[in-house]
Amino acid sequence: MENEEISPEQSGAMVGTFWSLRLYVAGQTPKSLEAFANLKKICEEYLQGRCEIEVVDLLENPHLAREYQIVAIPTLIRKLPQPIKKIIGTLVDTERVLVGLNIQASSGKMMQDSGVRRG
Repeated sequence: MENEEISPEQSGAMVGTFWSLRLYVAGQTPKSLEAFANLKKICEEYLQGRCEIEVVDLLENPHLAREYQIVAIPTLIRKLPQPIKKIIGTLVDTERVLVGLNIQASSGKMMQDSGVRRG
């Protein structure tokens, strides 16, 4: 897949929709920090002001991993809009994250099920 720049206007993000995202990490490891930085950038570029990011540190609250069956970190959970979506990794591949969260239209068609596991 080619790396094409997609503007927020072309992104397919549901206009006016509020996004609730939860990032599960284990302390301030390089991967956890990278995932947070990448997520913050995506939210700023594509969901301007319509995104809430909650970071859950599983070193401090390991019991919170059960709710969404977190087995790897970092893991991003899209709580809203429904359905719940789960993406594992540092979120470095912006296009994959956008498609996985249904923020981006891919090849002119919104990806409804891109292989991202549903909760």
